[in-house]
Amino acid sequence: MPSNRLAAVLAIAALAAFLPEVGSTSPGQATVSPATVFRGARIVSGQGSVLAERGTVVVRDGRIAAIGAGDAIATPGGAAVVDLAGRTVIPGLINAHGHVADTLGLEANPRFYTESNLVRQLRLYARYGVTTVVSLGGDGEIGRQMRDASVGPLDRARLRIAGPVVTATTPEAARQQVDRVAALQPDFIKIRVDDNLGTTRKMPLEAARAVIDQAHAHGIRVAAHIFYLDDAKALVKAGADFLAHSVRDQPVDAELMELMKSRKVCLSPTLTRELSTFVYETEPDFFSDPFFLNGVESSVVAALRDPARRNRTPSSDIAYRYKAALDEASANVKRLHEAGVEIALGTDTGPPGRFQGYFEHLELELMARAGLSPAELVRLATGGAASCAGLPDAGDLAVGRWADFVVLTANPLVDIRATRAIESVWIGGRRVQ
Repeated sequence: MPSNRLAAVLAIAALAAFLPEVGSTSPGQATVSPATVFRGARIVSGQGSVLAERGTVVVRDGRIAAIGAGDAIATPGGAAVVDLAGRTVIPGLINAHGHVADTLGLEANPRFYTESNLVRQLRLYARYGVTTVVSLGGDGEIGRQMRDASVGPLDRARLRIAGPVVTATTPEAARQQVDRVAALQPDFIKIRVDDNLGTTRKMPLEAARAVIDQAHAHGIRVAAHIFYLDDAKALVKAGADFLAHSVRDQPVDAELMELMKSRKVCLSPTLTRELSTFVYETEPDFFSDPFFLNGVESSVVAALRDPARRNRTPSSDIAYRYKAALDEASANVKRLHEAGVEIALGTDTGPPGRFQGYFEHLELELMARAGLSPAELVRLATGGAASCAGLPDAGDLAVGRWADFVVLTANPLVDIRATRAIESVWIGGRRVQ
């Protein structure tokens, strides 16, 4: 599709996607028929390949009961039928590194960690086609309860949690913190091994090793925030299960690639996290994108446009270093992917200025610029992310999986920006918009 035509399709779809659904139920009042049949769409699997050009999906009790070519799947008696001719259906996007926590607008404060605010954030993710979010840090009891309730048809994204980030600086304190976090029964334990460009103290490696050992004793995987190549290698050797950012100080080497492949360690690049550290020095291009503007309050955009706020952005030296880090991170995504390391969609969205939902699509665009193909990007945003995050019920369109999918008016296997052409989002067979 020519770029100007695709841009028009995306703009129209973006505006339509955020209009209220006629006849929809009120929040929390899910009405799902015994069986719903979705017919006629191109069905794209979680492996980034076409399962059927004019396919049929049968959904019952929130899960996919049958799927395949249209003429091979019978319509159950009494089923509701949804005509999707001319559309493309992909699995719901999975953010393997986001946050659902204490942010409201451009302020972060513990008082914002409430059920209503978490629901608001999860609904925002869902409107953008992100049907599962792995919140890697800052999670509390309310998040645990919402994680446990993330089953069946929902009007919001499903949630996984990591609990509070472990920040101990000694092995003994590390083990004690892990024990306390483990009481939440998190899906991951999160650590940060970074000095923030030399401005803070980095977690000592011996403390990080103690976290990994103690978390594994509880049967919990460890996600590690890293910046430097040497730390990435040391943490993978120590048993870290997931690298929550790309290496940003220098090119990755063969040693790290082999370590990650042999130990099946995934990486979430979070290129938009790096972008967010300097992009508001001037007005970002996405401030004129309807797909972005329809998911953000106008007051937030106005605040980011305020010259006084822009004057408080990082110094030119810090901004230059972050821009260079983004370039290195982008190149390393390509290197790692070509070496066979599993990459998972992740953005670090949730903190102020890292926009939930929209940044997931922007992340895919940045990875496309780094050299990954549309099919590869669809896979790492769905089936690949599900595998990395340990989500056996999500990430693909297959019998037994949750019926979490996005209906698009354009084909993302041709241009990954088509993930923005959202007509509707379904979670457990329930339309959320």
